[in-house]
Amino acid sequence: MTAAPDQRQRLKAIIGGSTGNLVEWYDWYAYSAFTLYFAPHFFPSEDRTAQLLSAAGIFAVGFLMRPIGAWLMGIYADRHGRKSGLTLSVSLMCVGSLLIAVTPGYEKIGVGAPLLLVLARLLQGLSIGGEYGASATYLSEMAGRHHRGFFSSFQYVTLIAGQLVAICVLLILQQMLTEAQLDAWGWRIPFAIGGALAVIVFWLRRGLTETQSYVVARAEGGPRSGLVELLLRHPGETVTVMFLTAGGTIAFYAYSIYMQKFLVNTSGMSRETASQINAATLFLFMLIQPLAGALSDRIGRKPLMVGFGVLGVLCTYPIFATLSRTTDPWVAGALVMAGLVIVSGYTSINAVVKAELFPAHIRALGVALPYALANTLFGGTAEFVALWFKRNDMESAFYIYVTVMIAISLTVYIRMRDTAKHSRILED
Repeated sequence: MTAAPDQRQRLKAIIGGSTGNLVEWYDWYAYSAFTLYFAPHFFPSEDRTAQLLSAAGIFAVGFLMRPIGAWLMGIYADRHGRKSGLTLSVSLMCVGSLLIAVTPGYEKIGVGAPLLLVLARLLQGLSIGGEYGASATYLSEMAGRHHRGFFSSFQYVTLIAGQLVAICVLLILQQMLTEAQLDAWGWRIPFAIGGALAVIVFWLRRGLTETQSYVVARAEGGPRSGLVELLLRHPGETVTVMFLTAGGTIAFYAYSIYMQKFLVNTSGMSRETASQINAATLFLFMLIQPLAGALSDRIGRKPLMVGFGVLGVLCTYPIFATLSRTTDPWVAGALVMAGLVIVSGYTSINAVVKAELFPAHIRALGVALPYALANTLFGGTAEFVALWFKRNDMESAFYIYVTVMIAISLTVYIRMRDTAKHSRILED
């Protein structure tokens, strides 16, 4: 048995892993934050909803690669180390972001423009599919037994921070550039920034410390990580991860990714006001994550997830229905914040819950693949489904859809054991 890392080593590793995670998710979310500006360049149309629907479709296509990335890089991280998996994922993200930054518009290269956009999102989807499993596993294993909920919550802190940074870049560019400049070429800037930051993160991740769990598992030998091993020996855990993720991921994407478009396209607010509301609520949401994670170390993971499920079922429809009729930014911000506080019962601890379900030799794959499948089916399609319902004059059906998916996850939360008390992360 190797010696457990001291608190200083843990903190250094968690900061290093979290910083890279932030950049990865910034690159992923920049697409959504700037969709309102670049969609006309790739999908010419007089109908804004049609443009957004096309862009959202490609956003969903990126999610199709996430299970493949989760499968390939989950195995890679289990066999070659969490550090190696993290380094590979950021390399792919770099290429995808730079490709979006330099791709000409539809007017110059015709159908080649949306095709290159699809390719870029496929690369980013492959990257982010591996990123979640490797980073969730890395942070959970490095955290230590008594503070695992708190430290692993930084996986979502940096995920949200990546989205927040993307929105802040948008707000800054809205102040520095005219509307015409931002529409014409300014939307390319965030993708160029993301590509440059990914290069820095590549070198940062090469210096990370490997986790004790991986080192011990490799020294002991035993079964090798793989799809057959996962499905034959851990089918219950795999299904559990899929369905505990389904309601949480669709609620998260509804209140964060889709909300900016919802406030513009349904509530009738300006793009600037919607961006400001999104930035403010996400910042507060980010601050809540460590508090909820620390609470789970005291009372367990299960009470937080059940709380999210119950409140999500009761409040989702009223929140969205009221938002659709409000034009007051303060009221809208309060309603969005209420939804995000509820979702925190899932987001703050979902990484550690999944990691605690699997043994070390297959943990990265077990966390990544079923999570990616659930995200592809529900999270990645949330915006597309919402816009489809709106275009067909059935927008309230989306509120019902989100509520039903949360209810399905709630049944899983109620039936599963509390992973804080039955964790399979054995090392401290």
